[in-house]
Amino acid sequence: MINKLVAEIKKKDAPIVVGLDPMLSYLPGFILDAAFDSYGETLEGASEAIWQFNKGLIDAVCDLVPAVKPQVAMYEQFGVPGMEAFRKTCEYASEKGLVVIGDIKRGDIGSTSEAYAIGHVGHIKVGSRTYAPFTEDFVTVNPYLGSDGVNPFIKVCRQEKKGIFVLVKTSNPSSGEFQDRLTGGSAKEESDRMPLYEVVANKVALWGRDHMGDDYSYIGAVVGATYPEMGKTLRRLMPRNYILVPGYGAQGGKGEDLKPFFNEDGLGAIVNSSRGIICAWQKAPYKESFGPFAYADAARQAVLDMREDLKQAYVR
Repeated sequence: MINKLVAEIKKKDAPIVVGLDPMLSYLPGFILDAAFDSYGETLEGASEAIWQFNKGLIDAVCDLVPAVKPQVAMYEQFGVPGMEAFRKTCEYASEKGLVVIGDIKRGDIGSTSEAYAIGHVGHIKVGSRTYAPFTEDFVTVNPYLGSDGVNPFIKVCRQEKKGIFVLVKTSNPSSGEFQDRLTGGSAKEESDRMPLYEVVANKVALWGRDHMGDDYSYIGAVVGATYPEMGKTLRRLMPRNYILVPGYGAQGGKGEDLKPFFNEDGLGAIVNSSRGIICAWQKAPYKESFGPFAYADAARQAVLDMREDLKQAYVR
């Protein structure tokens, strides 16, 4: 699947993944009204609204971007109906030719970790039949429990020719409370010590060498756009691992800041934007040109603008 992702990035000249992280406050009133008319102000109604919102977004951007990234928590909060909206979103995006990155951030050990992997990127046997419960191509994985938590995902992904993005240095402000802590050596020998995120990066590079596509590994890393200097170091440590870069746009990242995340071949990174695209209709400069009925058109224009901005990062 990493080969497809790289090929689609080249074809569309857009190292962009659209984060499908919907909240009800992001949805135009006409979508909410239609869903509530059919299902009432219920979990089912909310989930139907989210699904219809996502469908419009996917239709608007599928020819421009290689991938979408639904964040599972935004669907889980609506219970079983919400997870049905998640499933339909993933399947519809796949039908439109998009690579689907399930932002699930799972991290457990042994059979539990393998069960998460099977549920999201694998197949489960029920009697004489086999099912794919969800249909993501990649998922995000929390490595805090070590190899015991990651290896089951690698095992399933190898069987399915799918992939993972391991959390290495996240974009949130408090990530440094743990991720920046120095490890190894002694307190007096700081030159011999490295931050925890570098330890994780070295492990990702090691895992990745054994699980390669044509040019890049199907084991990638998550590194926030808000830390470009760290991105430079992490790019060097993980030269053949694709980097999923959150934090663009709403969290402050800009195209010109993202050069360190890309390799000299102009590849190696895919940049996520969520609110900057799916909420474009609510914000300047798009709000004046696109009303709520044109929310998908606003999202499309935001993608086009993001594509141009990112050329500052990867065009050599």
